[in-house]
Amino acid sequence: MLTKSLRSLLTLLVLVMGLGLAPTTMAVDEQNSKQQGTAKMSDADLWRAVKAGESGYSTDQGLEGGNLINVAGNQGKEIKNEYLTPAMGFTVLGVFAVFLVFFLVNGPSKLSHGYSGKMVERWSKSDVKLHWVLAISCLLLIVTGLNIMLGKHVLQPYVGDGLWASLIGASKFIHDWSGPVFFVSWVLCVVKWMPLQTFKLYDLKWFLVVGGYINFGPFKGKHPDSGFANAGEKMWFWTLTIFGLFICISGAMLVLPGLDLPREASMAALLIHATSAIIIIAFTIVHIWMATALSEGGMECMKSGYCDENWAIQHHNLWYDEIKENGSIRYKE
Repeated sequence: MLTKSLRSLLTLLVLVMGLGLAPTTMAVDEQNSKQQGTAKMSDADLWRAVKAGESGYSTDQGLEGGNLINVAGNQGKEIKNEYLTPAMGFTVLGVFAVFLVFFLVNGPSKLSHGYSGKMVERWSKSDVKLHWVLAISCLLLIVTGLNIMLGKHVLQPYVGDGLWASLIGASKFIHDWSGPVFFVSWVLCVVKWMPLQTFKLYDLKWFLVVGGYINFGPFKGKHPDSGFANAGEKMWFWTLTIFGLFICISGAMLVLPGLDLPREASMAALLIHATSAIIIIAFTIVHIWMATALSEGGMECMKSGYCDENWAIQHHNLWYDEIKENGSIRYKE
């Protein structure tokens, strides 16, 4: 009887304790669920902030050390890859193809009266040297820049990893060291030649008759007035002056680590650099075509500094008349 009573009492105590602990257990479980929900919500908010480019805490004391993801950098990379890289490729192929077709259909601009045999000084020896320093450095920048921008699409799939590493490494080295040479020669050319590059009213006619280079139709044989520099040369000069300035400033921002620029500024410099390069590449191709294949006798000017007298009369008549009148004309001995 006593044993039965003790068992009943023990059972009652267990029931009472169980009922007392149940609310506590439920409260703990509910609290744990809330904490887990809060933790999950905090993780989601954290990564959302990281993807949005918000800064956090980092022991790295460098510029933007607290940024795991730079939004502007990613957006700039997308613009470069989706728009500027294809535009550069289309510019090279498109402009070259257009002038090739024009040359095959139209042919070069011949001298109407042939070569006179008398050579007139057009450029001094220092001008010729300065031109070639600028031209060679510019061409090196263009070729290496094209490889840096387009090489991974055009060359890398067809060459070995070792050769590609050498090519891209050499391109980067040549590009970086050609830049200062281009900058110095660019400054000298701009300062020295700017007085000769002001636009005149007669330059408008040069554009209307395409400089007299058309060999068929109503434009055939139309040689517009031109001073020392024709309208096309002036356009090339001012394009090189303006976008060359953008190239130089943005290039310096990209290759000088001591500037420690924010990622946004570096990406803006890269986009400006690439855009300016595309424009300069297009005009460089035009300039080379016009000065060589499309103009009979034109290349001699930048080889020796002298041009044939009939070439001067046909392509730069106002300049020729001026030096003839004031007695400053100089012939090659």
